Amino acid sequence: MSTSAQGPTRAERVSSMKSLIGLASTVLGGVLAVGMAGAALAHSSAPPKELRAVVNGVADTPQGSLPHAFLNLDVWPDSLAGEHGDDGGPHPDWVSYGPSSNLVLPAHSLVTMTIKQYDTGEAITNPYFAQVHGTVDGTATVDGHPVRAVDPETVGHTFTVHALITDQDPLFVSVPLPAVADESPMLANGYAAPHVITFSFITGGAGDYVWQCEFPCGDGTYAKFGGPMSEQAYMAGTVRVEAKA
Repeated sequence: MSTSAQGPTRAERVSSMKSLIGLASTVLGGVLAVGMAGAALAHSSAPPKELRAVVNGVADTPQGSLPHAFLNLDVWPDSLAGEHGDDGGPHPDWVSYGPSSNLVLPAHSLVTMTIKQYDTGEAITNPYFAQVHGTVDGTATVDGHPVRAVDPETVGHTFTVHALITDQDPLFVSVPLPAVADESPMLANGYAAPHVITFSFITGGAGDYVWQCEFPCGDGTYAKFGGPMSEQAYMAGTVRVEAKA
């Protein structure tokens, strides 16, 4: 896993990870312990460019009429198609989200995200993350079909937003992204036809959060949460919820 010359040492990151794991195990029974540890590593990287959700109209929600914001992401089996350039940057073989992992959402809004998932996968180590959590109705749509979970044996990645214990509004959303079949035909762009996953959730007040893929597809360190799993602009990033100016 690459590190900045001025970033925390490996020992410091391991110590931080252990502290967060202990906190998560006490508060949430260990369900999010590894993910929170990965989020701590994500903060060691300089944030990439912002990707802002676009507000388009209002929507009726269980919390009344709210601004309706939209944001699109892609998940790639490498780093050749996103923000890292045609050569894939320093880690062309690393799986990655794009066009950015630094997300900005409006406060007190309905946010609808659409993710195109181009990668293959396998069994997820924790079946909890094969289920949908934190969306408006507890569902997501996969290729137009509503689901509350996907097959835990064929998960590609997850999109999981969470926070440490603070005085800001809580936000936890986790949506599994099913794997593309190995035998899927290739498109003109050189990738298999993606699964398209759409889901909506409601933001609270302003705050800073982290997101992480909870499918361990890293380089073997930190229980496979190292490498791309612990680097912004790959499988981890930030979510800033902003109040209206």
